[in-house]
Amino acid sequence: MRYLLILNPGSRGGKSQANFERIFSFLQAHRAEFDYKLTKTPEDAYTFSAEGNKKGYDVIVAVGGDGTINRVLNGFYDSKGNRISKAKLAVIHTGTSPDFCKSYGLPLEIPQALRAVLEGNSIKIPVGKIMHMGEYDKRLDGRPLSLDHVHLQTSYFACCANIGLGASVARGANSGIRDSIGDLAGTFVSLIKNLFAYQPVDVSVCIDGKKQVYEQVYNIFIGKTTYIASGIKIKNKLLLNDDRFYTLVIKNISPTNWLRVLRKLYRAEEFVNNKIMSLQYVQKIEVYGNCKNNELEFDGDPRGFLPCMIESARDPLDVISWAGGNKLDRRE
Repeated sequence: MRYLLILNPGSRGGKSQANFERIFSFLQAHRAEFDYKLTKTPEDAYTFSAEGNKKGYDVIVAVGGDGTINRVLNGFYDSKGNRISKAKLAVIHTGTSPDFCKSYGLPLEIPQALRAVLEGNSIKIPVGKIMHMGEYDKRLDGRPLSLDHVHLQTSYFACCANIGLGASVARGANSGIRDSIGDLAGTFVSLIKNLFAYQPVDVSVCIDGKKQVYEQVYNIFIGKTTYIASGIKIKNKLLLNDDRFYTLVIKNISPTNWLRVLRKLYRAEEFVNNKIMSLQYVQKIEVYGNCKNNELEFDGDPRGFLPCMIESARDPLDVISWAGGNKLDRRE
């Protein structure tokens, strides 16, 4: 087995690199054949992953947090949603937010993660494909995605995409506050700050071919897992091999309703569809351009602009799991 480690020295405010020699020593002691790459920018993780897939590595290991994991994951796919190799993805979590690992029952402790890498047991997970704009184009306001647009991009995510408040919350949480006060508290502070400043907008969508308009939207969650971001959870009925997404729309709320909504999100309580919250399961969703709120976020980072189209990638991803770990939390 040949391993490629993609390491982010900047994870957890730069603290993650203290674990690198420990990781190398473990692999050397077990005579593992490995190479490694250190990232300088977030997109390096994607570039190294794509190169590793093409060069025939058996396992590509993301060493970092959710942002690093997402970009390494993207390197496994071409623009049509096809896997470009038979490599497996493994994760050694050294970042701040562990939502990917929690979602798929992966070990968070480094010794356990290293043992899982060498044991090589894996599960297949469905991956979301999101086509979106790399730059905002006002000509697309109120319109669906143009598949021949010069700024069209294709990306992939494993947990959740957010349209609305999510991008601002992620940017605030990633600004360094979580390094000071912790993952959960930092994200919560960012959420509260942005909540009071945010102006809800009407959003046009097309869900499985049916167009509709949601009024006064705060956020649309489009996901596959329970864990969304740093303590925010969405209870859902998706199974591991399900190629659908849940969509949770939060809209038409007043300050007096927010406590109830936040309680449900942080406790992963059941949702009953009403004028404030609406949960459904979909195969494909298109969100049209919107001049008032055009940014989107997925797997923890702001990554592009509306309009967008979301559906499942054609191929699932093989992810190294841990035979001694917990069940997948979102399917218990």
